[in-house]
Amino acid sequence: MGRRRRKGRDINGILLLNKPEGLSSNQALQQVKHLYFAAKAGHTGALDPLATGMLPICFGEATKFSQFLLNSDKGYRVIAKLGIRTDSSDSTGEVVETRPVAVKEAQLVKALKTFEGKISQVPSMFSALKHEGKPLYYYARQGIEIDREARQITIYDIELLRFDQINNEVELYIECSKGTYIRTIIDDLGQMLGCGAHVTMLNRTFVADFPPEQMIDITQLEKDREEGISLDQYLLPMDSALEFLPEVVLDQDSEHYFLQGQAINYPDLSDVDILRVYNDSGDFLGIAEVNEDLMLAPKRLVVR
Repeated sequence: MGRRRRKGRDINGILLLNKPEGLSSNQALQQVKHLYFAAKAGHTGALDPLATGMLPICFGEATKFSQFLLNSDKGYRVIAKLGIRTDSSDSTGEVVETRPVAVKEAQLVKALKTFEGKISQVPSMFSALKHEGKPLYYYARQGIEIDREARQITIYDIELLRFDQINNEVELYIECSKGTYIRTIIDDLGQMLGCGAHVTMLNRTFVADFPPEQMIDITQLEKDREEGISLDQYLLPMDSALEFLPEVVLDQDSEHYFLQGQAINYPDLSDVDILRVYNDSGDFLGIAEVNEDLMLAPKRLVVR
């Protein structure tokens, strides 16, 4: 039997999607994959249906490096409603508690300070974390509570942008490490203030060092597609996710052995762990790690 042809184009690169409210990250991914008629695509770092903002989508060979985006720092703008607590900690959930609000700004600022730096966080039951192969929200929707271990996260910055005491609204800007659940921060803040709180708006403003001004809406992609304008103009190079890594350039001999999967000698590798690798024509070859023998060993290679 002949080999089955893959459906879609073999394209490589990263699209910075400005995810709209109301779509799950997977629904947004499927729409974009269809618009690009791409053979292979994946998103990095899911956003809740309520949330909007930057959702990097990796096409083709770029999916090999998506883990670096999952592990990167992120920024959010969030609006919380005080006085009402929900089971999902956002406005899509069921109200579980309503309490009067008697919060002063000084009290709020003091509470926010306790979230700065390294803190432990217990993920929400409505998160996509897996338990026995199923996401936690699968159990939550059936009323089943699963024990979750606290995880250490880092809040680099938590800034009060607005406190509307008439409408009991708090708007914050948060910069944080991977694995941070903003809904959980808001729920914990509400408990700390003694009134409860939940998220009503969440916008991811950045992921890693990607330029926010290069985000694109699905509606713009649809419009361009209808007008026959190439969508590939919006794709960033696959190595744009890795610019924080040091780079090395290989000569032709070294490139040959490296692409065969062999570790190679390279000068001065004593202070690095993982590197971006290019050939002398400037083509991105993949990433390498420094092995025990201080040689450059392929870790993820780009197939051309």
